[in-house]
Amino acid sequence: MLEAFDELFDVAAGKIQATVTPAERAEAREHFAQRFAQVLEHTRAVELPGVPADVMSAMKAQVNGLSGAELAGLIAAVPLAQQTQEMLRTLAYRDAERKLVEHLAAQADTRYGGN
Repeated sequence: MLEAFDELFDVAAGKIQATVTPAERAEAREHFAQRFAQVLEHTRAVELPGVPADVMSAMKAQVNGLSGAELAGLIAAVPLAQQTQEMLRTLAYRDAERKLVEHLAAQADTRYGGN
C-alpha cells in the first residue's frame, strides 16, 4: 500500500506541477501511514502481492483525469472530512454514554421503592 501511495503521490504531484522535496515526500508518506494505520496493520498480517499493475494504471489514469476544479474540491473536502469524523466520533461516544446510563437505570433495584 505504501508503494502504491508513493506512485500515486508522484502522479498527483506531476498533475499539479508541484515541486516536492524528499523531506516533504517523506512527510506526506508518514501522514498517509498514520491515517491508514489500521488498514496497513491488517495488510501486514496477510501476505499480499501488492497492487496489480492494471489496478495501478487505472488509479494513475484517475488522478491524471482529474480537472483543476475536481482537485480543488478534493483538497477542500479533506479538512471537512476530518472534522466530520471527529464530530461523528463525539456523537457516537455520547450515544454510548446515554445507552450505558439507560442500561444501568434499567438494572436499578426497585424492590424497596428505589430512590
